[in-house]
Amino acid sequence: MVIKKQNKPPQTAVLRQILRRCSGSGREKEEEEGLPVDVPKGHFVVYVGKNRSRFIVPISYLDHPEFQALLRQAEEEFGFEHHMGLTIPCDEVVFRSLTSALR
Repeated sequence: MVIKKQNKPPQTAVLRQILRRCSGSGREKEEEEGLPVDVPKGHFVVYVGKNRSRFIVPISYLDHPEFQALLRQAEEEFGFEHHMGLTIPCDEVVFRSLTSALR
């Protein structure tokens, strides 16, 4: 029996990629590259809902299974290889409810 290895990177590698693109680390480079300077260290930006409302969320949310489920949905629907920012495919009210429960 041959087991096929998936070409997808492990979830931790994907999360690191997200954080590099969306986090508030590397302040000097952000100003040069036009990245947001309003994202505090230890946080990242996500866009939610039809209107793509912008939310700044703490990296600690990545530890929660509920938030990880949203990331899997985002990967399935949009993939992570786009430059429009990390978009979460759920209603803004649902996202606010989930994140308020994670605090």
